[in-house]
Amino acid sequence: MAKQLPYPTLREIFSRFEAAEPEPKGELEHVNAFTLVVAVALSAQSTDAGVNKATRALFKIADTPEKMLALGEAGVIEHIKTIGLYRNKAKNVIKLSRILVEAYGGEVPSSRAALQSLPGVGRKTANVVLNMWWGQPAQAVDTHIFRVGNRTGIAPGKDVNVVERAIEDNVPAPYQRHAHHWLILHGRYVCKARKPLCATCVIRDLCAFEEKTL
Repeated sequence: MAKQLPYPTLREIFSRFEAAEPEPKGELEHVNAFTLVVAVALSAQSTDAGVNKATRALFKIADTPEKMLALGEAGVIEHIKTIGLYRNKAKNVIKLSRILVEAYGGEVPSSRAALQSLPGVGRKTANVVLNMWWGQPAQAVDTHIFRVGNRTGIAPGKDVNVVERAIEDNVPAPYQRHAHHWLILHGRYVCKARKPLCATCVIRDLCAFEEKTL
């Protein structure tokens, strides 16, 4: 685990990320807050590409909690059976749809606690929804961010909660909204787990990773 990088270094790192990608976007396809919640819940232990492939047809016929309930668990399974843990995920999609209809009038709540009360929605999922739909500076720490945060010194921590707090505490405020997207994309396409592409990395000279590749 690298040591926490100083503030001026973090400011320069995120200014470079911003210059390279001013408006980073999440890669999960969705049409509204409800389909975003469902997509993120389905993405646990699955790839975004795999989830997108499964949900394109699903969201055309069930883009609200009411329509999802009408489709039913068997109908959801039929659409998402290419995704890992699809049976349990289908159960959760139906359960959270029912709660949204009964407790929230069919609307997706915009508080972390309310989102986390939904079946299949953990803190990471709630943070993704808060960030992507409502523009809150919430930090959803996945495996990519955890690796990049610790490897580079941007946000070191022994678990995802510590890394989340390190981002919130240390990344300059103007970069907080997009921080988790920049870090996810950097981890997915540049700072890869096994063979990081250090030679083409825009922050190579600032990163604390000692085992840089040529």
